[in-house]
Amino acid sequence: MTAMPGVSVRALLRSRPEAFGLPLELLAGRAGLDRTISSPHVQKTGLALAGFHEYLRPGRVLIFGESEIRFLESLSDDGRLGALRSALTHDFPCVLITGGFTPPAALLAEAELARLPVLQTSIVTPTAIAKLSSLLEDSLAERVVLHAELLDVLGLGVMIVGESGIGKSECALDLIVRGHRLVADDTVEVRRRSETILIGTCPELTRHHMELRGLGVIDVKELFGIASTRTSKRVELVVQLERWDPTRQYERMGLDDEFYDILGLRVPLIRMPVAPGRNIAILVEVAARHQLLRSRGHHPARLLAQRLEQQLRQAAQPDDDDDEFDGGEPR
Repeated sequence: MTAMPGVSVRALLRSRPEAFGLPLELLAGRAGLDRTISSPHVQKTGLALAGFHEYLRPGRVLIFGESEIRFLESLSDDGRLGALRSALTHDFPCVLITGGFTPPAALLAEAELARLPVLQTSIVTPTAIAKLSSLLEDSLAERVVLHAELLDVLGLGVMIVGESGIGKSECALDLIVRGHRLVADDTVEVRRRSETILIGTCPELTRHHMELRGLGVIDVKELFGIASTRTSKRVELVVQLERWDPTRQYERMGLDDEFYDILGLRVPLIRMPVAPGRNIAILVEVAARHQLLRSRGHHPARLLAQRLEQQLRQAAQPDDDDDEFDGGEPR
């Protein structure tokens, strides 16, 4: 299932933005904390204060920097009040005052009446906008929850998918024993960042834990150490485990590329048949190594096919050293 993007001002304050270098303080408008931020882009306050309302976009944070504060201070009381009322009646989720400037009392009063949260940060405007946009891009990213395993194998984000009971968790555990790192077991939350990046993570409740049939829930971090887990990883390869079907023709050369669609992005896919006697964990590790080589331009199957084709062409050409006969006499 795919989650619709949107984050409330209350959720933004609870997400510990100070950990991202953006400390926020609520000054007014507590009654409007459930307003929803729907865009990572900010709104230019100058347009709002100057009356160019047709360029304003709903769902964006309204930024008040030094120039906006100084502009409001330069207005008469009536002019300041009129500009604020005209600007704050639009559908903004909140106002952010940057640079630690003290806002005019009229701004806080009008924000309280409009139930519009007013936030303040000591960070200067350009840095605050960059940090806020990055934080909102992460919070508003389109996401989907998948039934899978996600591991960091040799620095490559490998997601293992397959039907329930086929052995995904056991394969993941074998990879952890071999020194690779667990990101998520059974439930993987994948969010799309920018145009080409998929980031996978684990729900907070089940982080660092695995469920193994016959054994129960284990704490991977406690059993194998902190180096055996990580909180998130980019999804770069999907391995789909399938039950062995003797009537099916499986890929033998690897010339054809397959892909797994996640949130509209295509991720390289390898179909791995599961049968007694096959060490799936080693095969997944080799698949990760193989994908790393392919990402650097080395494609063994295609190179082998090219060499074979070249040899066949050479064998089909006549040998120039052979004697040719014309009318029974050598030329």
